[in-house]
Amino acid sequence: MKEKIELNSEAIILRKEFGEDTNSPIDIFSLIHNNDNLTIVFYPMSSRVSGICIRDGKNKIIGVNSTSTYGRQRFTIAHELYHLYFHEDFESVVCFIDLEMNKSPEEKEADVFASYFLAPYEALSYFISNKLQKGKQELEIEDVVKIEQHFGMSRQAILWRLKNDGYLSPEKADTMKTGIIVSARKLGYDDKLYIPTPEDKQYATFGKYVRLAEEVKTKELVSTGKYEELLLNGFRADIVYGFVTEEEEKYD
Repeated sequence: MKEKIELNSEAIILRKEFGEDTNSPIDIFSLIHNNDNLTIVFYPMSSRVSGICIRDGKNKIIGVNSTSTYGRQRFTIAHELYHLYFHEDFESVVCFIDLEMNKSPEEKEADVFASYFLAPYEALSYFISNKLQKGKQELEIEDVVKIEQHFGMSRQAILWRLKNDGYLSPEKADTMKTGIIVSARKLGYDDKLYIPTPEDKQYATFGKYVRLAEEVKTKELVSTGKYEELLLNGFRADIVYGFVTEEEEKYD
């Protein structure tokens, strides 16, 4: 398995390739949507599975379990990016949600990479020592909430990282695994990071697949019926049927 310093370096390299700096919180959904070679599919999956990724030539597909929390979905995308950009010789991978389970070296590497992609080592260290003014083994639940909110990470992902970096003992981390939403609300944060995608939006496809459907329709390579079928297969009935009304759309 690669060393943590190498995985942190790879995370920073990919950040830079996407036009991001090495310290700021990252809007990973925008990065994915703006990448011409990526398709992302949101789909309800087993509670054990966080996501999947498929690489077929130049086509890269990330599947995200839309019943997982928003914070975990961000981690999942970062995890799958490792497979797509740094994991050689694979066609498809199913990834599991439990960060503590025994996994293959590639899966462990992808978890560590994802954590560093969302919160590079130096960025997390700076935030804790300078913004929170805390040292190792000094963090309380309020500090953990501030860290996960700043970097946009789920409670499981941030506790796993803080334990691995020596900021929390396993025993203290265990006391922070419950009351997650309440702990954030008490500090004035909303609960978006901790809840799943709403049920009416749990099926959706974005990225290359949709653009290709538009392209073949524009070039008249497929009929209108086939074009609509492609979009419906990609869970984009909103494009086919125009669900967004003028009343819902606001230019401001």
